[in-house]
Order: sequence, then structure tokens, then C-alpha cells
Amino acid sequence: MKILIAEDDLASRMILQRFLEDYGDVDVTVNGEEAVDVFMRALDENQPYDIICLDILMPEMNGMKVLEKIRNKEKSMGISSDKKVKLIVTTSLDAPRSFPDNEDTAVKGTENYLTKPIDLQKLSVILEKYGFSKE
Repeated sequence: MKILIAEDDLASRMILQRFLEDYGDVDVTVNGEEAVDVFMRALDENQPYDIICLDILMPEMNGMKVLEKIRNKEKSMGISSDKKVKLIVTTSLDAPRSFPDNEDTAVKGTENYLTKPIDLQKLSVILEKYGFSKE
């Protein structure tokens, strides 16, 4: 499995990276623009990510804008909904209704969200739900 972590908080990034390394290859980005660039490059090289852990409040570009760009790229490439990257929103915000913009835009396109500090047991359940297991 190929995983992308888009997280500007060092502690959260390290926790996610250590935990997810047992599930597959992990790449890390620290801002929204970098996350979009890495995601697009992976798609263009036909090596797409299976999962993205996406923070909402990031520098350069917030997570909702990242999500919009990711979904637009997938749509433009004709990627079917069952083949789209699975997104797990990681945030210090309380719930999707607290995300920037509005609830409909925030929730659309996300599979799950976890509030910080990240509960690794909940993350494990989400991964298992999608059929991902430790290597």
C-alpha cells in the first residue's frame, strides 16, 4: 500500500508515519502545495496513493483546497469512485462542521476524519474497513 501524509504538525506527522509504516510505503509532506504536487506526480507516474491522511489547517494551501484539487484531478482522469484515493482527514477541529468553508463542501469527498491527538486504534479500524492490513 502507498500512503501519503500531509501534515504540518511535527508530532502528529511522526506519530502517523511510525504507525503507518507497518501498512506500507509512506511519503510525508508538510504543506498543502507540496501534498498536491506529490499526489499529482504519483498519478502521472501511474503509482497512485491508496490512502492520504490529510490535515485541514496547513500552510500554503488548506486541506479542503488540497482535497478539491485531488478530486478534480481524479475526475479529469476518469478515475472511478472505487479507484479514488481514500482520504482520512486529520484535524484539530472538532468535527466536519468546523472545517473551513461549509459542511457540505468539507464532508464531500472525504471518507473519514480523526481529531487530534490521533487515536491510533480508530485509525486502525478505518484502515481495516478499507481492507488494508499490516504488512
